[in-house]
Amino acid sequence: MQPYDLIVIGGGIQGVGVAQAAAAAGYSVALFEQYGDLAQGTSSRSSKLIHGGLRYLETGQFSLVRECLHERELLLENAPDLVRLQPFYLPVYRGGRHGVLKLRAGLSAYALLNGLRADSRFSALPKKQWSQLDGLRREGLRTVLRYYDGQTDDAALTRAVMASAMALGAELHLSHRSELVELNAGGVEVLFQTQGGQLTCRARALVNAAGPWAAQFLACVRPTQSTPAIELVAGTHILLDRPLEAGIYYVEASDGRPVFVMPWQGRTLVGTTERIYHGDPGAVSPEDAEITYLLETYQHYFADMNPTILDAFAGLRVLPSGGDPNRRSRDTMLLTDREHKPRLLSVLGGKLTAYRATAERIMKTLDLPARVSRGDTRRLRLPSE
Repeated sequence: MQPYDLIVIGGGIQGVGVAQAAAAAGYSVALFEQYGDLAQGTSSRSSKLIHGGLRYLETGQFSLVRECLHERELLLENAPDLVRLQPFYLPVYRGGRHGVLKLRAGLSAYALLNGLRADSRFSALPKKQWSQLDGLRREGLRTVLRYYDGQTDDAALTRAVMASAMALGAELHLSHRSELVELNAGGVEVLFQTQGGQLTCRARALVNAAGPWAAQFLACVRPTQSTPAIELVAGTHILLDRPLEAGIYYVEASDGRPVFVMPWQGRTLVGTTERIYHGDPGAVSPEDAEITYLLETYQHYFADMNPTILDAFAGLRVLPSGGDPNRRSRDTMLLTDREHKPRLLSVLGGKLTAYRATAERIMKTLDLPARVSRGDTRRLRLPSE
């Protein structure tokens, strides 16, 4: 098989984003996914939001918020059938963890980081409109702040980015599990296990975008690679048999954690939790305590006290080790095998919203020889399904 410029491991949003960026820059690139379809891990189990991350302002992650807001605007322009603005509601109750002034300050900073665009404005919803908020509990309610952010189908977005990459010449190989990775003077050689046997591929460089499986992949690399102190953090969502009409709600759970209550395919999606996970990434599942926690949070805020849980699912984030998972950095970590002309780059963590910017940064880090460009990912329209 002809050597590639780049091999990408992992068919989630980060992997397909790198494949698109590489193909757009004119490189020969092949993406290999261990399962039989794309977005089989975190990229189909997220909160499905394209947003700057309002709550990250509280932990001082201003550059991340600014980047995500910029990428949100590009997605709204380039994928209008996949990403759309939704009203977000912040109900403020007496005795809540966040007061009105603090939330107004946060929303003002959020708007400023977005360049004070028209879609970054926020307002207080008039009391006469509170009755339109899906039965939101009004006892103790001081005000309801409204702003706008994006929502998407995360798996559909992943497939669309890969379709864009393939239109630019990228290859997609499903059901290929990497068994051994050898770094050498010419780049990298990978042995894959496929349904039909074994396959060996070579490339100048490789991007490990395996998400929760990234550390497992690194264990197959020779010479041995170091891994930073990271943990897998599981987040559970539940799907309820009730529609939401007004938009997305950003509420406080009993322990002060933020929880989203969102419309999703005519139902209500509630999430997410955060717990340290140990074990096979492919075996992660919701815990009963998490399901109860989310259901009780929903019931605390909405008049419908007896919804039916239609589904529950859990996804995994890769975060730096130590401390409260809710307050850890969400910045993407890029780990290379060497500083100059790396042959191997691992993507650890990363935001759905910022996948394109992450891919752009990865391509600059790899330092591959120049090729004739085929496109600019900032302007490439994504196909609708």
